[in-house]
Amino acid sequence: MMTRALRVKLEKELKDSFSINHIEDHLRIDPSAYRLTYHRILLISQGSGEIRIDEKHFQLTGREIFLIAKGQIINFNENTSFSGFELSFGDCFWERSPSSANNCKAVLFNNAANNQQLSLNENDHTHLNALFGSLYDEFSSADYVNKLDALAAYLKIIMIKIANVNAALTAGIDSHENKLYRNFIELISQHYQTSHEVGDYANLMGVSARKLTELSKKCSGKGAKDLINGQLIAEAKRALQFSSKPVKEIAYQLNFSSPDQFSHFFKKNTAISPQDYRTHFVNMGV
Repeated sequence: MMTRALRVKLEKELKDSFSINHIEDHLRIDPSAYRLTYHRILLISQGSGEIRIDEKHFQLTGREIFLIAKGQIINFNENTSFSGFELSFGDCFWERSPSSANNCKAVLFNNAANNQQLSLNENDHTHLNALFGSLYDEFSSADYVNKLDALAAYLKIIMIKIANVNAALTAGIDSHENKLYRNFIELISQHYQTSHEVGDYANLMGVSARKLTELSKKCSGKGAKDLINGQLIAEAKRALQFSSKPVKEIAYQLNFSSPDQFSHFFKKNTAISPQDYRTHFVNMGV
């Protein structure tokens, strides 16, 4: 049966590119979807219902973290309810955080689809809830000199704590390999439109393509080429879903030599052509 297409809105601009809200038994009744202008962290203490991120659906169960990167599309099913915190921040605000936390942001948000939903044990939830609460109190207080720097410091601590929860950071990977992997993920987010080959990234990092592939498999369970292709497919899907750009324009935007090459790549990785994917999504509705 045909259903209505998903209507996508843009997030409202945030003052200083930062915001945190404390949510208590909030019932979502707006079915609209939003393309995020800012990175978002949802700390769900209790919840029921469903959140859709890009084309994937996640059940809210409580005691969990959702990491949603800017550019991703989110919407909540009607009658979804949850309690917790909703934190949004922009790249320009993140730059206030000490550079020692940059790798945490790279791993968590540059390939957010791999870390979209993180379950928390009772101890991690208690600690994170307290940190979010302190950040919210600071955010809600009267403005003062260096307040934004204090907020950024809290955000750094929260990101480090979440990174420690992330299984990819606690799988027995030594610090040197961990750093290389994070650097690779960050480079993919910066260069995926122009560099599609493992060798390109290996050269940027000063390692062999074989070493980079082995490192990727050890840290993520996926090969280096799979991670690059995953970023390309995610960006292609968003463009097909939420823009009216012709397939030809999307192909050249992602640096494919021809629309046919892009279509072959897309179908190989999704089992459906770009145009059929767009048609299916439009007809799928919410």
